[in-house]
Amino acid sequence: MPSDRPDRLHGLDGLRALAVVAVLVFHLRASWLPGGFLGVDVFFVISGFLITTLLVREHARTGRLDLRGFWTRRARRLLPALLPVVIGSTLAARLVEGDLLVGIARQTLGALTFSTNWLEIGAGSDYFHATSPQLLMNLWSLAVEEQFYLVWPLAVLVLVRVVRRRRRRALVPLTLGLGSALLMALLLDPAAPTRVYYGTDTHLVGLMLGAALAFAYAAPHRAWTRTRAWGHLRRPLTAWALVVLLTLMVLAREDSAFTFRAGIPLAALATSVLVLAVVSTPSRLRELAETAPVVWVGERSYGIYLWHWPVILVGGALWPVAPGGVGFLASRVLCIFATLGLAAASYRWVELPVRRRGLRGSILALQARLAGLTPRGLRLVTAGAVVAALAYGTAVATAPKQSSTQTMLAANSADGTSASTGQSATVGADQGSTVVPAVAAEGTEAAPAPAIPMTPPTKAELATVFAMPGGDQIDAYGDSMLVGSYPALRYYFPGIRLDGKSNRRWSDGLAAVQTKGAGNRRAVVLAFGTNAGVDAAAIESILGVLGPQRMVVLVTEHGGFARAAEDNAVLRSVAASHDNVVIADWDGALAGTSGQLQPDGIHPSRVGQHLFAKTIRTALAALSTRHTGVVPELPELPIP
Repeated sequence: MPSDRPDRLHGLDGLRALAVVAVLVFHLRASWLPGGFLGVDVFFVISGFLITTLLVREHARTGRLDLRGFWTRRARRLLPALLPVVIGSTLAARLVEGDLLVGIARQTLGALTFSTNWLEIGAGSDYFHATSPQLLMNLWSLAVEEQFYLVWPLAVLVLVRVVRRRRRRALVPLTLGLGSALLMALLLDPAAPTRVYYGTDTHLVGLMLGAALAFAYAAPHRAWTRTRAWGHLRRPLTAWALVVLLTLMVLAREDSAFTFRAGIPLAALATSVLVLAVVSTPSRLRELAETAPVVWVGERSYGIYLWHWPVILVGGALWPVAPGGVGFLASRVLCIFATLGLAAASYRWVELPVRRRGLRGSILALQARLAGLTPRGLRLVTAGAVVAALAYGTAVATAPKQSSTQTMLAANSADGTSASTGQSATVGADQGSTVVPAVAAEGTEAAPAPAIPMTPPTKAELATVFAMPGGDQIDAYGDSMLVGSYPALRYYFPGIRLDGKSNRRWSDGLAAVQTKGAGNRRAVVLAFGTNAGVDAAAIESILGVLGPQRMVVLVTEHGGFARAAEDNAVLRSVAASHDNVVIADWDGALAGTSGQLQPDGIHPSRVGQHLFAKTIRTALAALSTRHTGVVPELPELPIP
């Protein structure tokens, strides 16, 4: 995030570099840094400290605050670099993948008015589990900072006039920060944390701790850094802060209540200690923070933050490779280089000129360059600008109302509803078409289902219990992943009974299985976890309801969330402890592939549906072979 540098405060570029790298790695879906989003809170602390330092020093120097000048400088610092991102990324997305433009009008409004966080809260957006990735999603934090820039100078003006003792001024932002942290903890809905994460009211702790530190550092005692105690405690406190911050980035998860109730405040507190350590005293940490590569990244951190998310989305659409192979790694590396290149260009040709000449001076300089062009060159530049403006307006005006994933899920859900009410569904098979038997209404069967014993099968029963099931012997329960694969599942398993719904959890699966009870078919497929992860207790309860004489398939997760690897390990552990349970490794099947997923990188594409169904079929065959010794024939079916 951008911030001015009053009188050269040492080491802060290094902390900015740490913050932006953490956020970048998190958005690149690195499983080893699930808490990389805490880099935003590092930015918040730095911004709170720098802005408050600027204001306090100005008041001490002049006895007043030039609010108009402050806000003008903020706009001059933020807007010039922001506009190319909004326009450029929108045009690129329009050329590459229209799904990326869902909600772009609202996102553009939020970007240009610095209200992204509240607009997205109102729209019900989900920062951590977006089915339709938002092109300008990362600008929510910029909105929080700009709202802080708008209000905080007024608060500082009142504070310096009302609270005469400088030591006590820090208590006000400290209290506000603690109040905001408490509000985040109280309002948190672990299933939907975006409201408290995006909310300016609930995410002020970093900004306020930074502001409190600035007030303390501006006082004569310099936040106690001139005392003997600080000399003794500086190194262990700095080490503690660095360890805590890095540990949180490695261990914190977006689906953990601890992250929002304690992790974010702890990250802000640790960052405050690091800020104080690097600005107050020369140290090895400061030396590291001021090495040339680190400073280079820190100086361009604003541009890196602005560009990285659109680049990742557009790059992913251009080269849609699933994690797990060399191709995916190469695509991530290219995204990094593209981000750094765009940020470097923005810094050199947009940010620095505006910073040196001011906005008006930069406009005059641009006019002078245009005046020096030949008539033909001027016409070309003018035509290019008009075409770009028209293209941008067209892209925004023609943006889709919903993504192809959302359209597909809605169509499949409607198809599933019609099937459950007795209408037939037709799918292709073996170059022709087959009428799939209607999916029976929930809780009913086309014919009475035989009672399935709840005791482990005997040797004589194995061949019957674990024979490869046909579609009319399979129940499938799941979330939107299952819904997204309805056509292919009916194609591979004619007569399968499907029970899927978006935003389901394992607890919902338990309720659905319990509702059917003894009416569950001989083989059961369970595909949950995309929305809220694995619930081992719920899975064990489901297996208890189904009993050991049913074949059960657990489908692994795949998506842009760090918990997937851990969740899949739990699924494998559960399967290993039950003879009648097998893993359908959807995540493994996707490794290194391309074209198998929707633009959201989570749900299967038309081709991916068939891979999803084949993965389940292969798992059932493996379970059958394990217990019967007979290898089922699995004919290769053409994709219709």
